[in-house]
Parts: sequence; structure tokens; C-alpha cells
Amino acid sequence: MITTIRRLHQPVIAAVNGPAIGGGFCLALSADIRIAAEEAVFRAAGINNGLTADELGLSFLLPRAIGQSRASEIMLTGRDVTADEADRIGLVSRVVPGASLLESCYATADRIIGWSRPGVELTKRQLWNSLDASSLQSHMDAEGTAQLFVRITTQNFEESVRARRETRDPLFRD
Repeated sequence: MITTIRRLHQPVIAAVNGPAIGGGFCLALSADIRIAAEEAVFRAAGINNGLTADELGLSFLLPRAIGQSRASEIMLTGRDVTADEADRIGLVSRVVPGASLLESCYATADRIIGWSRPGVELTKRQLWNSLDASSLQSHMDAEGTAQLFVRITTQNFEESVRARRETRDPLFRD
């Protein structure tokens, strides 16, 4: 789905209205433009589950969106990124009140629709050319292999589920 969204001719606007965690974070990153409600929160959740934070292209897309150092810190700590921080570090285009999120996204879309279709499509293609879709797919394949390796060689995921159920921090013994 991530590479399909990236290959679409028309621009994709993500309206992030709450938690964008794990796959939701990746889905938001695949969009051309991200607009967040004040209540939005982003998290690379895999690391919190005893797995890797690499999933669905996150380790490919996030450093390209906000820089290597910030991406590393977010992915390795598994901490939440608030909408305000996401705005400050360039993860989203802007933050708006939740009640006006869709209106803001539609206004952005209306402005884009006013331009020449080939001009918009080619601009999008050029913006993403530096993030080659085949490289993204190869990267996602490697992420999946790493995630599977940790999942089948440790009991980390099961421990994270038990810890959550017992309202305690997980104790990974790998």
C-alpha cells in the first residue's frame, strides 16, 4: 500500500486526527502532504513491542522527512511525537484544530486542483524521484526480514503483550 500511494499520479493529503502509531505512522509518511489535528500523536511502535521500529518503509521515509538524527531518536526510543513537535521538526505541513482538519485538507486540495494536471503530476514525480519506489520496496523487504527474524527468534512480542496486560514495563531477555 505504501508504494502504491507513492506511485499515484495525484497528490495524497494525510489528515492525521489522532494516534498514527506503527503502520499508521508509515501510512501518514507515504502521503505527499501531512496535516495534523492538535490531538495527533506519532509513534514508531515496533521497538516498544520488543521488535524493530522498522516497518512498512518507516526507516526509509522518516529520515528523509525529518533527518537521520531525529528519525533515529524517535525510532530507537519509541516515544510519542506530539502534533506540535511534528510541526516544529517538519514531519507535518501544519497543525490545525481537530474541528477544522478536513476543511483544511480540502482547502489544500482545492488549491492544488487549480493548477495544471500535468504540472502537478510531474512536480509530484520529481519530488519523489529522489526517493525511488524500487529502493523503497527493497528497503521494505529488508525491514520485513529483520522484523521476522526478531519475532521468531525471541519471545519479545509475547513479553510486551504480557507486560501491557499486567501494566508493567516489559523485561526483554534476548
